[in-house]
Amino acid sequence: MVDLESEVPPLPPRYRFRDLLLGDQGWQNDDRVQVEFYMNENTFKERLKLFFIKNQRSSLRIRLFNFSLKLLSCLLYIIRVLLENPSQGNEWSHIFWVNRSLPLWGLQVSVALISLFETILLGYLSYKGNIWEQILRIPFILEIINAVPFIISIFWPSLRNLFVPVFLNCWLAKHALENMINDLHRAIQRTQSAMFNQVLILISTLLCLIFTCICGIQHLERIGKKLNLFDSLYFCIVTFSTVGFGDVTPETWSSKLFVVAMICVALVVLPIQFEQLAYLWMERQKSGGNYSRHRAQTEKHVVLCVSSLKIDLLMDFLNEFYAHPRLQDYYVVILCPTEMDVQVRRILQIPMWSQRVIYLQGSALKDQDLLRAKMDDAEACFILSSRCEVDRTSSDHQTILRAWAVKDFAPNCPLYVQILKPENKFHIKFADHVVCEEEFKYAMLALNCICPATSTLITLLVHTSRGQEGQQSPEQWQKMYGRCSGNEVYHIVLEESTFFAEYEGKSFTYASFHAHKKFGVCLIGVRREDNKNILLNPGPRYIMNSTDICFYINITKEENSAFKNQDQQRKSNVSRSFYHGPSRLPVHSIIASMGTVAIDLQDTSCRSASGPTLSLPTEGSKETRRPSIAPVLEVADTSSIQTCDLLSDQSEDETTPDEEMSSNLEYAKGYPPYSPYIGSSPTFCHLLHEKVPFCCLRLDKSCQHNYYEDAKAYGFKNKLIIVAAETAGNGLYNFIVPLRAYYRPKKELNPIVLLLDNPLDDLLRCGVTFAANMVVVDKESTMSAEEDYMADAKTIVNVQTLFRLFSSLSIITELTHPANMRFMQFRAKDCYSLALSKLEKKERERGSNLAFMFRLPFAAGRVFSISMLDTLLYQSFVKDYMISITRLLLGLDTTPGSGFLCSMKITADDLWIRTYARLYQKLCSSTGDVPIGIYRTESQKLTTSESQISISVEEWEDTKDSKEQGHHRSNHRNSTSSDQSDHPLLRRKSMQWARRLSRKGPKHSGKTAEKITQQRLNLYRRSERQELAELVKNRMKHLGLSTVGYDEMNDHQSTLSYILINPSPDTRIELNDVVYLIRPDPLAYLPNSEPSRRNSICNVTGQDSREETQL
Repeated sequence: MVDLESEVPPLPPRYRFRDLLLGDQGWQNDDRVQVEFYMNENTFKERLKLFFIKNQRSSLRIRLFNFSLKLLSCLLYIIRVLLENPSQGNEWSHIFWVNRSLPLWGLQVSVALISLFETILLGYLSYKGNIWEQILRIPFILEIINAVPFIISIFWPSLRNLFVPVFLNCWLAKHALENMINDLHRAIQRTQSAMFNQVLILISTLLCLIFTCICGIQHLERIGKKLNLFDSLYFCIVTFSTVGFGDVTPETWSSKLFVVAMICVALVVLPIQFEQLAYLWMERQKSGGNYSRHRAQTEKHVVLCVSSLKIDLLMDFLNEFYAHPRLQDYYVVILCPTEMDVQVRRILQIPMWSQRVIYLQGSALKDQDLLRAKMDDAEACFILSSRCEVDRTSSDHQTILRAWAVKDFAPNCPLYVQILKPENKFHIKFADHVVCEEEFKYAMLALNCICPATSTLITLLVHTSRGQEGQQSPEQWQKMYGRCSGNEVYHIVLEESTFFAEYEGKSFTYASFHAHKKFGVCLIGVRREDNKNILLNPGPRYIMNSTDICFYINITKEENSAFKNQDQQRKSNVSRSFYHGPSRLPVHSIIASMGTVAIDLQDTSCRSASGPTLSLPTEGSKETRRPSIAPVLEVADTSSIQTCDLLSDQSEDETTPDEEMSSNLEYAKGYPPYSPYIGSSPTFCHLLHEKVPFCCLRLDKSCQHNYYEDAKAYGFKNKLIIVAAETAGNGLYNFIVPLRAYYRPKKELNPIVLLLDNPLDDLLRCGVTFAANMVVVDKESTMSAEEDYMADAKTIVNVQTLFRLFSSLSIITELTHPANMRFMQFRAKDCYSLALSKLEKKERERGSNLAFMFRLPFAAGRVFSISMLDTLLYQSFVKDYMISITRLLLGLDTTPGSGFLCSMKITADDLWIRTYARLYQKLCSSTGDVPIGIYRTESQKLTTSESQISISVEEWEDTKDSKEQGHHRSNHRNSTSSDQSDHPLLRRKSMQWARRLSRKGPKHSGKTAEKITQQRLNLYRRSERQELAELVKNRMKHLGLSTVGYDEMNDHQSTLSYILINPSPDTRIELNDVVYLIRPDPLAYLPNSEPSRRNSICNVTGQDSREETQL
């Protein structure tokens, strides 16, 4: 067997125990080579160079010592002048010889020796092979002039009183000061601003010029007026300031020549210094300078990071941010990589903003620029994306990098980030608040199809307003609409609230109804103290706790409200003497004054359910009489609540068994099996049992599974929702899910058609003639233009074309700029639109942030701008719950137990309720719903004018003839009249031409000629609206499509719609009003709903929630 120990090599010396004990003695015999590094620096010269030049701290000490020596030499010169007695006579010897005492001479010699030795040593250390470069340097020449004569006087005593221009050492002191500042920056690893250095150089240059002139004039006038130092200082100041009194003047030619030389030097040196200073000042104005550390520690500021700053973005941010009283003392630091725009510069020069806003040109990816903005001391950082870029993904990438850089530099700074695409949202999950533009955009577009004008509702809620808009208008709807637009969402703790403190221990619906009845506030949600989730209308089973945080809608927050009893006003009937009629102003009996609201306390005594105020009118009390309104219970009774159970849905009782069987086989309820992007909130919705093949998704092309090529052939029972978009992006997920939510009845699910290209043929094939809504999404490729406001040009023109071709089609669109909303459904000769334009200008002059709110398309919810939701991010700085509430309202997030936004329409059978307060009571007592507003549609009152005549007599006759011929043409009242109908001369000539044509045709009979003439006249007289209708119908016939749907389209352009957010309790309910409701979560009432919701996606089946609320 081989001995293994003999094969193992011995351990190295450093691992032997003996060597550890004996130290390194065992290593002495090893073949090792000791290597010494930095051998060049061990020489005497290199060590001196390291001490005097290379080492920052030691070099700084040497510079400071040298600077002190030069100042000491100048001080000794001044002492010598002051101690010298002025000699009599005008001999030139007084210029070359002076009186110098021995101690003073000894000090000056010592200073000269040290200075000369230091200069020679530094010259030797910095020698690079050219001796003349060292000798001919100006500092070296000045040093030789000032030091060598004193050294010579040591060996030649008769030269001790020789005049030496020691005052020139001031220039050497200036040079030492510049080097000292540079070494100081290197030593402390900080760089001061170039402005500081340039100002220091300028000041030192001026001081050196003045000191040189003072000493030179004083010495040369020793043979003249015998001026002292003070007189010389006075002369220099008067001369350099170009005042020139003339009381002190040089007499000798030498002093005059010296003054001329100094003036020439000043004219050459000072302009150069001033030019460099002005250039640096201009550059600093562009870059914005710094936000000082002292200000950051004593004042509060926020930082706004943007890639490019536009005037609209700036004003929206400033107006919304400073709308809150507690933010008036905050400063806004803008960090932008681009140069300040001219318009932005003009705005920031206004005194109101110049003292609050600081613009810094820099990048958020540079720590130096973040340090300039004092990001680590900021209260918050807002990072906004540039939505006007062609590549929105690239814009998101820049935003993500900015967020990462800020988080790395200042981990404790709260981040408010705006992102464009939802798939990029998970990169910034660490941010405190995130607003994804496409998520909100598509969700609002979808809810606009279900709940009309949801986008307007959300926009008004997230904007800060006092409700003063439109109060000077003569029209009643504008006053009501403007007043209700001042409602916002506020919060308060229950036990600290006057509104809700008395409802502790009572149900949520009871508190919501009685708070609205008594104070006019609308309680919409709560949050437990130990829970972060906000619950919108948790339902009547939720019991209010003293520590609950209540979220309510009101004209102002409770802290700014003063309460007074209404008994005295009832005696004088003051409360009933302001507004009369069925449509009162929803002022909540409020008196607005200087930001404080005085709220009248209403009578909250519980009335009998069968009282006269709640009973039906006598005329309508027959067999169809509805029951009276039940009171809202303090604690919910399970038997009295009509729960929306998914397994026992009453909304489909009217369906036939065959329809119900087919519906159950087709749909199931569950969670979507796939998520399009990371971070999407799972939503319980309607799903298909089986996945549809991709080939069947093409509506205009048949496949082996079906042979349909247009929407009409599919035979959809419900009207279509058409989405015209550029690409099928991930954001469409947030459009489809709200339309397929689990609480929507199956028989109300609208088919969704995605139209990626919208020529007329594709529009007709996808069923635009019988569509419920047409959603036009702003295309990304058109969002960037040379002129910013032209980014919406293509979308606006396309929507206008749809509006002219299909006038009754409900078109919902989104624009980039809010100012372009005035071009939607544009009519050049509409007097009412011109009046609204004037009203918008007046509101803007009054300082309103919602001047565009009176535009009919926006008020009706037909158009909105996603940039208006930027205020949602700004408001979250004060109201950190606003993003969560908005996401819950839009259905982007689903919290167990939280309600959802829906709507119901007031029919003729519901008018017996009469007022909004009774409607509130009926909803809270029956289904637990909480109403938050009304969407009202009224007929537009137009004044009769030439520009508003909808149709001429000739057009009416043509329409009548066409109806008799069986064409069933509709009477479009707001179509544009033909230009030819306004000229009777043309009509008379056309009639004469028709008569001549009828006489000339001998081969046609009289009836045929008359028919031809009538056709020509009809073709000539028809309006533009008829021409467009004929064009569309001919195209439909060419494509083989039926024109019945297009013939039945009516024009509804004579109506206007608007929103009343949280109207007063005495507001009258009108026919066709749409009431916005926050309905409780139906799944919250199921006994074992939580386990079932977490099961497989398609296992939950059953019937839908109620179709509508029965009043």
